[in-house]
Amino acid sequence: MATATATESIPIETAHEDMIHDAQLDYYGKRLATCSSDRTVKVFDVIDGEAQRSGSGHILKGHTGPVWQVAWAHPKFGHILASCSYDGKVLIWKEQQGQGSATGGWNKVKEHTLHTASVNSVSWAPHELGAILACASSDGKLSVLTFKNDGTWGADIFNGHAIGCNAVSWAPAIQPGSLIVPQTQSLPNQPAQPASLSSVKRFASAGCDNLVRIWGYRDDTQSWVEEETLEGHTDWVRDVAWAPNIGLPRSYIATASQDKTVFIWTKDSPTSPWVKSALDPSSTITSPTSTAPLPAGKFPDVVWRVSWSLAGNLLAVSCGDGKVTLWKENLKGVWECVSDMSS
Repeated sequence: MATATATESIPIETAHEDMIHDAQLDYYGKRLATCSSDRTVKVFDVIDGEAQRSGSGHILKGHTGPVWQVAWAHPKFGHILASCSYDGKVLIWKEQQGQGSATGGWNKVKEHTLHTASVNSVSWAPHELGAILACASSDGKLSVLTFKNDGTWGADIFNGHAIGCNAVSWAPAIQPGSLIVPQTQSLPNQPAQPASLSSVKRFASAGCDNLVRIWGYRDDTQSWVEEETLEGHTDWVRDVAWAPNIGLPRSYIATASQDKTVFIWTKDSPTSPWVKSALDPSSTITSPTSTAPLPAGKFPDVVWRVSWSLAGNLLAVSCGDGKVTLWKENLKGVWECVSDMSS
């Protein structure tokens, strides 16, 4: 199979004083946010794929510990960035236009302090659901922040995983299968309506109990309930990523673990069970310490992050050996490595 070729990578000097834990481009790919153990978040303007060399970016200070992750909200809510830290806080930053302060117009608009230990992951819900942020913490709890129309924030917090929660990822707002559901005529003079259910608030969480749990919001009880549990990993699940969906029936979730495996979980219809398959890097990746092939289904090191492309058909896997691999499902339903990039 032909391999995808990545264009030459461009290094960006961030001037962070310690390890960088996350880097995220905004919706338009025009801005880059980074966060570091130096307790800061930085925002850079990106033009033609390069960060502007003119300045050191906007520096956002407010955390008192290493900052693990940053997440951009959809631009319809404004220029909003969330960050989470070892200090147990989630900070929401907003850029106010036309302010020439040292922070470049970035102000802290919300401090979420309900967690009692490190907050390891933050993720914004699909914009169709509103300005909603899910957070995962080492205190074993998950929390969901909701920005309300009256300008206040609501917060739900509940037990997620024993020992701790490592990552969260939202399901697409579009119901699986809605693209191919037949239209139903409701009334003679009314336009046809799709026979699908309304969009549902649902997300997946990854934990130190080796499990992935799926949570859904129940409007009748106004609470989050555990819908399903995905078992299969033999060590901490480090990351979970729910694939984007344009309304096709099948749903995909990717999970990465301390046990050196990546699982792809598929669900063929809303009533089907989740079925897992492991990515097998043994055929394409050799162990960095020896020339012997890797055991089937195992990566050379701990797998830290998984991330889907915008179309949901390409999966990037970040491994502790410093390599990022790209994976694609072939016509037989087998996942193949199509690109291998070293840092």
